Amino acid sequence: MELVLADLQWVTCLVYLDDIIIFGRTFNEHLVRLDEVLQKLCQANLKVKPAKCHLFADQVQYLGHIISAEGVAVDPAKTEVVQAWPEPVNVREVWSFVGLASYYRRFVSGFAELARPLHKLTEKGVSFKWTQECQTAFQTLKDKLVSAPILTFPDPGQTFILDTDASDVAIGAILSQKIDGFEKVVAYASRALSRQEKNYATTKKELLAVVHFTSYFRHYLLGRRFLLRTDHSSLRWLHNFSQPEGQLACWLEQLAQFDYEIEHRPGKKHVNADSLSRRPIQPASLTCTDERNLTNEQEGGNVNVSRVVSSVVSAEASQGATAQLNCSSIEEASRQNYTSVQEHVQEFTLSAACHVQEEQVEDWDLAGAQEEDADIQKLKHMKVTGNKEE
Repeated sequence: MELVLADLQWVTCLVYLDDIIIFGRTFNEHLVRLDEVLQKLCQANLKVKPAKCHLFADQVQYLGHIISAEGVAVDPAKTEVVQAWPEPVNVREVWSFVGLASYYRRFVSGFAELARPLHKLTEKGVSFKWTQECQTAFQTLKDKLVSAPILTFPDPGQTFILDTDASDVAIGAILSQKIDGFEKVVAYASRALSRQEKNYATTKKELLAVVHFTSYFRHYLLGRRFLLRTDHSSLRWLHNFSQPEGQLACWLEQLAQFDYEIEHRPGKKHVNADSLSRRPIQPASLTCTDERNLTNEQEGGNVNVSRVVSSVVSAEASQGATAQLNCSSIEEASRQNYTSVQEHVQEFTLSAACHVQEEQVEDWDLAGAQEEDADIQKLKHMKVTGNKEE
């Protein structure tokens, strides 16, 4: 069927297997397009069954969705199934519910974050235990799907707006367009972070969200200029790197194929994409004892302390809190780049080898893009003790 209607696909009709949707803005336009499709079918010696044809309808049920002039909505028949879904009693039933809900994830903002407790139940080696957290996630997803919004049709003549955001456990995005003076959602998207990605610095997580969702919505964004909005101001300096290396270079190369303008929007105004949960910040202080004079060891470069500390602190110790470094031997060197690092530390001891290779410092931070990013050459026996403020 797609071969027969290949020259009409996406122009006058949509084809999926043996289902055909013919669309038009006016009644006369619809008649002309209907005639074009029927002629193509006749030329291929194909017949249609009148009983299965719905002509001149204002809306149509298609692949679990309701398509109308207003946009795309979830099929009420499917939401009734979701609403009546009983509480899962085993992993197989959890998979079934999550699978059905995931089909409509484009209608739910922050789906990955909401479904995270249910996904945990399906992980290998995890015993099935239905907790209150699982029940809350289960009921929230049901409520979200029942009250899912109508998504607007994308308009190629209007500018796309991509809002991205990241949290400690997931990344999310909203694709929208401003139509008739109002921003209307085209689609929601989100995914959970892997175990390795959870260890990324905040800025790196935010950049990951940009890279992932520009690729996810590539069919909408490629070849046209769009607005990229983020609540992380450091991403405005993406184009200022003169010699990016490693993963950063790969990501910037991937973003280079898109034509976009970056706009920083404060978190208070970025509520549409910032629906993922945030933990409150608790201050902590760090006392640093340096056993060797790092200034003499470092030849002419600034010691970027935050890159070293962030790269070795475990994910369990990192909760997004703000800590102040007080170290006399490196205070002057670090002041030019950072005066604080965002880490929540209860108590730990750090010992590093003499030569810290660049690939070992995974936690590069884009926030220092405006200033010189010094390479770390040597680090010897640095003891860090954290005292959590009560």
